[in-house]
Amino acid sequence: MTHSKSRVSFIGAGNMAQAIIGGMLNKGWKAEQIMATAASEKTRQTVSDRFGVPVTGDNLKAADADVVVLCVKPQLIQTVLAETAPVLGRRRPLLISVAAGITMDCLNRWSASDPLAIVRSMPNIPSLLGLGACGLFANEHVTEAEKAITASLFNAVGIAQWLEDESLIDAVIAISGSAPAYYFLFMEAIENVGVKLGLPPEVASRLTIQTALGAATMAQQYSDDIVQLRKNVCSPNGTTEQAIRVLQEGGLNQLLEKAMGKAVYRAKEMAETLSRG
Repeated sequence: MTHSKSRVSFIGAGNMAQAIIGGMLNKGWKAEQIMATAASEKTRQTVSDRFGVPVTGDNLKAADADVVVLCVKPQLIQTVLAETAPVLGRRRPLLISVAAGITMDCLNRWSASDPLAIVRSMPNIPSLLGLGACGLFANEHVTEAEKAITASLFNAVGIAQWLEDESLIDAVIAISGSAPAYYFLFMEAIENVGVKLGLPPEVASRLTIQTALGAATMAQQYSDDIVQLRKNVCSPNGTTEQAIRVLQEGGLNQLLEKAMGKAVYRAKEMAETLSRG
């Protein structure tokens, strides 16, 4: 299976599916290689108009593809797989799930009588801007060619990282899936303090956002690691060093570890609940 010959279907045409479809088209995929499904006529028309790809309400038709990407809500995965199982069992596509909390065991049990090639993915919301970070885990039936196709889909909207163990998907949820909200919260706090220090709200917002963008870009593009980048900003006994000391003495690292641990715990809890469906 190669990029130029593969047909990819998205069951569910929400924001994440639309982000990936747009990224694929930007990376050279042809519109005729892509299909999507949506329950509402309004969504079908919107996606068709925006991307020029065929959009249907027929999940069975969409399941007849080389790659089937499940982009519906986790609570709907079992129903969709029960509906499409006859086609999946006959066609035997690569099945990719973007649903949090749906384990490989569930995907195997619900999809076909004989195990399929399945990939679990955990993309995040910046994928909508082509700046996503995605964790991927493949079962033993996924070939190297299918891994390459999978990576190409998610690299089209950011970066993709293969994982060696399925349990690490929960760590990805904590470090990148949920993490944009951590950064937004930190930015919100900085902006609010800026206003308290006398800056107009629009000035505090503009400076906060640009500073966050600059710091992330430096971390991405400079050869220094993040620890060294932080030290580079901290002149001995200077303003930044004093601020960092307060954050560290206040337990910022421990608080983040506790928060991310809670995210992992909740991910496991959700998986257990959904697996009983």
